[in-house]
Amino acid sequence: MAFGFATAAAMLKPCLSIRANQSTSLDVSDLADDHVSRSKRNFVFIINPKGANGRTGKEWKKLLPHLRTRLGGHCNICEYITSAPSHGVDITREAIREGVDAVIAVGGDGTLHEVINGFFCAGQPVTALERGPGYSTTLGLIPLGTGSDFARTFHWYVLNDPHEAIERIKRGAHFIMSKCIACLKFLLFYIYVMFPVQGLNQKLDVGIITAHTGEQHYFINVADIHLSAKAGYYASRYKGFGNLCYVFGALRAFIGHENRNLKVKINGGDWEVFHKVTAICIGNAKYFGGGMKITPTADPSNGKLEVVILQDFKWYDFVLKLHKLYSGSHLQRKMYV
Repeated sequence: MAFGFATAAAMLKPCLSIRANQSTSLDVSDLADDHVSRSKRNFVFIINPKGANGRTGKEWKKLLPHLRTRLGGHCNICEYITSAPSHGVDITREAIREGVDAVIAVGGDGTLHEVINGFFCAGQPVTALERGPGYSTTLGLIPLGTGSDFARTFHWYVLNDPHEAIERIKRGAHFIMSKCIACLKFLLFYIYVMFPVQGLNQKLDVGIITAHTGEQHYFINVADIHLSAKAGYYASRYKGFGNLCYVFGALRAFIGHENRNLKVKINGGDWEVFHKVTAICIGNAKYFGGGMKITPTADPSNGKLEVVILQDFKWYDFVLKLHKLYSGSHLQRKMYV
């Protein structure tokens, strides 16, 4: 059984054409330089109150007084509660166009995904209407979701709590983003993100998936195809079980699942056929599914994507190999592009 293999991108059809390209980047500069004259910065917090089976909304209410105490003297705090799918996308775009200094996702990977997609529109970065080309809004994160898998790559979920996330935001460390994948062509963009790594700036990649219809979606964690995508859908039904919801979702997804042969082309190379593919996972970061280290050597700042292809899996293989998925020891061969 070919248990896994790492390379650089994929697509949602039996034939996958993959290419990595460099695109124009957002012209960003240090926010501090653009706001010397302002006594306070404007921070927008986007909260999904239904996240983590309702826990996100409850935790946010308890966290807000501490947030105001720690940040109130440094910024104007504006909270927005999402009320429908993709509401976070719309809020983020509007906030950026209004020229806010930072948009902070409060919740799990779903909320973060919506906020990331709000930084782009019609294939281009959203910009402030009256701030000029040198201005950029910063992205931040307070992980309060079920899995919070993106945060795991940086040990936020393990080592930190929401109060520490607030301290990171207060320190105002920044973090640049770069990367995209498409239909599948793969491009690169840059945005600033609050990210405290010893107070240093770092570069973070962003993936773009462009379907054959032209519709685009952006991601910074893991994009997945076939069984794992279905597992994520079913996992939403079991949120009351915490991180186990992803295991239950995967087992449910195996019902009626059929492995498929996929043709893959990488960076304009020859077509390669992969037989009995169960799932393809394109990783910018390491974790998905509540702590499964599916793309264990992915680095969100190295300008590459790691692709893991799982082949000829049955439900009992998933159960027997589950410990390897969590430890990241499931790969057999690797290649980077």
